[in-house]
Amino acid sequence: MSLTLISTILIVEDSPSELQLMSYFLTESGYNVIPTTEAKQALEQAVLQQPDVIVTDVVMPGMSGFELCRYLKKHPVTKNVPIVICSSKNQEIDRLWAMKQGANAYLTKPYTRDQLIRAIKSVAINP
Repeated sequence: MSLTLISTILIVEDSPSELQLMSYFLTESGYNVIPTTEAKQALEQAVLQQPDVIVTDVVMPGMSGFELCRYLKKHPVTKNVPIVICSSKNQEIDRLWAMKQGANAYLTKPYTRDQLIRAIKSVAINP
């Protein structure tokens, strides 16, 4: 197994307070953060900036995190970017649906800083 270096993380979160908290946790942990509040904006930023990991909420206006994940995994530029779904939806069916859409990890809110970092690091390992 080889470890992929993670330096830039694209966050997709429509809640300003949640986006601020996640951005704080990640910047304090040494990551570069690209914060976005809309899935459409995230699609554009993912193609332009080519982040190492994408962390997205599920419930957002316009496009869900599940839909965003599906689009990202089909796009030639972003298809290999690991995606962490971060949601308050904590049913097993939600986790399974996220994985079916191409997510690499699923983190349930509320989460701690350590749980967030662990989820991100877990997707950095490639076979």
